[in-house]
Amino acid sequence: MKGKTMAQQIHSHAVVWIDNLMAKIFFIGLTGVGATTVRARKALAIGACGVNDDPTFLVRVGGTLSSCTDLLIIGPETERTKLLDFLRTNRLDLTLHVETSNPLTDREVVALGRKRFRLD
Repeated sequence: MKGKTMAQQIHSHAVVWIDNLMAKIFFIGLTGVGATTVRARKALAIGACGVNDDPTFLVRVGGTLSSCTDLLIIGPETERTKLLDFLRTNRLDLTLHVETSNPLTDREVVALGRKRFRLD
């Protein structure tokens, strides 16, 4: 599968692993998996980077999920909660699932999504 656009058009299920630096988004379906990364832009202050320092970060993550209807969010509590609150406000059509997890490999994230969405 090539590029995030094709993945977004085909798959309505996604898993987001988010921290203060980036959101890794995995679009999951019966036909395969597509992935993309949205990075937080660094603010002008030294050491600043993340959800609090980049007001466009959550907007860009939300935009990447535009074709998604069912979403699992995992990652550290602060960023996970901020994304959840943002999507609850801006994407009322989205079915949201949240899980606590330790850092995972990309394969583990995809496996968790397949299990959650019953795509095995």
